[in-house]
Amino acid sequence: MRYAVIMAGGSGTRLWPMSRESTPKQLLPFIKGKSLVQIAAHRLEGLVSAPQRYICAANKQEALMRRALPELGANQFLGEPCGRDTLNAVGFSAAILAKTDPEAVIAVFTADHIIEPVDQFLKIVEQGFRLVEQSPNTLVTFGIAPTQPATSYGYLQLGKSLGAGAHRVDQFKEKPDAVTAAGYFKLGPTRYLWNSGMFVWRATTLLDCIRRYHPENSAGLEKIAAAWGTPRQKAVLDEVYPTLKKISVDFAVMEPASHDSIVNVAAVPMPLQWLDVGSWPMFGQTCPRDADGNATGGGKSLLLRSEGVLVASNDPAHLVVTVGCKDLIVIHTPEATLICPAEQAEAVKEVQKLVSERFGTGYV
Repeated sequence: MRYAVIMAGGSGTRLWPMSRESTPKQLLPFIKGKSLVQIAAHRLEGLVSAPQRYICAANKQEALMRRALPELGANQFLGEPCGRDTLNAVGFSAAILAKTDPEAVIAVFTADHIIEPVDQFLKIVEQGFRLVEQSPNTLVTFGIAPTQPATSYGYLQLGKSLGAGAHRVDQFKEKPDAVTAAGYFKLGPTRYLWNSGMFVWRATTLLDCIRRYHPENSAGLEKIAAAWGTPRQKAVLDEVYPTLKKISVDFAVMEPASHDSIVNVAAVPMPLQWLDVGSWPMFGQTCPRDADGNATGGGKSLLLRSEGVLVASNDPAHLVVTVGCKDLIVIHTPEATLICPAEQAEAVKEVQKLVSERFGTGYV
């Protein structure tokens, strides 16, 4: 049977101060009144039925997730006791689904993306499902045409055609340095695509890869799965999960699998409007803009003789005014306000850490 798992456990530190531990970015209703996790779940309508859609996120977010997605069934929230990166999130999900359905084919998505048009997205993911169902030893990833030589994404080196636009992945390179990324970008999308972080695989195939590449993680996941559905479910999960080696599925599985003779890694191009809402400039691309390129993402604002400014506020009583500003980010909340040049947006992650150290966790 087909399933979908939405990974929604990110902390969203680059979207501080709106994204906080109590309400991380995937739960903020800041995209036309909807949250990213709602958009991700509703985007799957017509592809995977509601009872086969799962959310994997932090245990402490369960009540908020269920409030955002009331259609979630009793067993469709997979709560992590703590974050242990994406290998363990997808491995945990696969282990639980494989226990009840050894034939489970899982599409993995993240609660970060804005993707349009949705009807074309559904057709492309359907193609990924068919590839795995026809060849169960295949791990499918979806590739995005690079728009810049970014070092924050993994790159897929495309090999021979597998038909219907899909290609074998000859090399999976996770987050290369700037020189390498520039070389990939120069060769163009017929040779290199960004890895989107979306996958399709058979649960047992992924688990077999984890068993061969990272046997200690595999042993822990097997313990969790064995206790699942028993009175010891929570106790074993809480005991074992924090001990699992923290590593991304890209480094842990996709890179070695691209050189493995037992499994195949296939890339399906996704030539759509794809936006990873992981920083304030990316969020700004979802907001309406005026003739001067200013973007507003909520709240009251007045931007006088300003250009390229992003203003967002979740404080309805507060007015933000800029005069003569250019390429600035202004984010206001009742507890904290961020002001920085747009070119320094990546430093927000560092700022969030410093705020926690100097002023306490109440601001993060």
